[in-house]
This record gives sequence, C-alpha cells and structure tokens, in this order.
Amino acid sequence: MYHISVMPLETSQYLINKPDGLYVDCTFGGGGHTSYLLEKFKDIKIIAFDWDEDSSKKFCEREKNFSDRATFIRDNFKNIKMVLTNIGINKVDGILVDIGVSSKQFDDLERGFSFNSNVLDMRMDKRNTLTAKEIINSYSSEDLADIFYKYGEEHKSRQIADAILLRRKRGIINTALELQSIICDAKRPEGKVNPATKVFQALRIFVNDELENLETLLFDSRELLNVGGRIVIISFHSLEDRIVKQNFKQNSDKGVYKILTKKVIIASNEEIKINPRSRSAKIRAAEKINV
Repeated sequence: MYHISVMPLETSQYLINKPDGLYVDCTFGGGGHTSYLLEKFKDIKIIAFDWDEDSSKKFCEREKNFSDRATFIRDNFKNIKMVLTNIGINKVDGILVDIGVSSKQFDDLERGFSFNSNVLDMRMDKRNTLTAKEIINSYSSEDLADIFYKYGEEHKSRQIADAILLRRKRGIINTALELQSIICDAKRPEGKVNPATKVFQALRIFVNDELENLETLLFDSRELLNVGGRIVIISFHSLEDRIVKQNFKQNSDKGVYKILTKKVIIASNEEIKINPRSRSAKIRAAEKINV
C-alpha cells in the first residue's frame, strides 16, 4: 500500500492562493498531494521533488493523469533553490512539504525503517553512502547516545548505547530486528509504544540529515516565494515542528510572513480512523507578505 497523504483538503486550503500559480511539492512520495491539488485546481502547475527512486517510478505511472502541468525532479528538497534556478525558475507561488516516511517505506522490509526489517539501512535515497548499520556497528557509545538523545529525545540513550556496544562484542548487528531486541532488553516499555521507537526515529533523521535539510529549505523558501505565496509544512515529530514554528515566528517578527495557522492544524477523528498514521501530523502555514 502506498502512503495515504494526510489532510489533503486542509493542505489545499492553506497552500493555494493563486488559482493559476506555480507550486512546488517538495515531497512527492506516492503522488497523493500532487494528484489531489492538480485535480482540484485545473490551472495550477506543480514541480514535484523527491529523492526516493520509488517516487520517480510512481510519477511515471501517474504522468498520463498530470498532462503537462507537473514536472518531477529526483533530488533532495534542500537543493530546491539551486535546482529551480538551473531550470530558469526564480519565484513560485507556494511550497508544500510533508516530512513523513511513507507507508510503503515503512512496510518495505528491505528499507530498514520497520522494527521487523531484515536489513538495517534507513536511507531514503540509496545513492547516499551512510547507513544505520554503519552507525550502529562503528560509532562510539558516546556518539550513539548523543544521536539517540538529540534526534530521538531518548532519555535512556546512554543505557541503550552501552547495550549496543556490549552486543557488538559478539559480532555485527545486521538487522533492524536485532537492534530492536537489544533496545527492548535495555529499556522497559512505556505504555503501548515500542521501546525502540525513539532510537529508530533518531537513526532515520540522522542518516538522512532530515533536520538540516528542513532548515535549509525554510531558509531558501523565504527568497523563492512570491509576495502572496504560501508555505505549508506537515510534520510528524516535535523536533521538526519546533523548527518550523520558530522559523515562521522569526519571519513574522521581521514582517516577512503572516502566520496563517495560529494553532497547528491536526487531522480530524474521521481521518484518523481511516489513516491512523495521520494522528501525529501537524500542519503549519504562512504567507509571504513582504520581501
């Protein structure tokens, strides 16, 4: 099953401010948001970014439905400014980012995002060289603990890191399933949440430079947006949401942005029933009002 895009209606309401504008979907994924927007707004055009090869294939499958109103670029959205400049685009009317791992990525046991995966990879773009396996098997206990705490807010980071180092004495840790077992032995469960959740989150964020990529995108978006253009960010973790909230506030204080979401927008109970992964999604949106 491919990723079910969260809050498409709410996303469109905050994003589209010019009915014949040029928009960027920074995280095409399975094409859910792009398809919804192109079907709802018949005169807009979208440039879709994604660094996952599977997304490139998905775009090709859907291309016949997009006509000439959509273009796909396989690249990291941190390069949005450079890539758009290279194709002669200096300004856009809206930027959408859905900072979530797709259902397909989670469910694909060869990607290593799942607790039960037989690999330990976690790369969203397989052209990158650093994997979770390399980190787990070669980093020091101190470095591992720092990653778990900084990117996963894991308060048992030291104990888990020490447990990993102890396990490494018996050989290489090859799979996500093995790593989950080590973490579960080192940390007691907290309610229904898998004890390995925060460590897996931290590894994924670190492997893919997710927070740094987001900060670069937010910095460049300010220059790329036309006055009246909008930026909509869908985040799933407090670390990401905090970065977005602070960026919007800073730009609002400078008179560059008007914040459109005084409070974060969350999924309805009806949507959560259909798509449980939308439960943790948060939308923040802002409009550029000055250069």
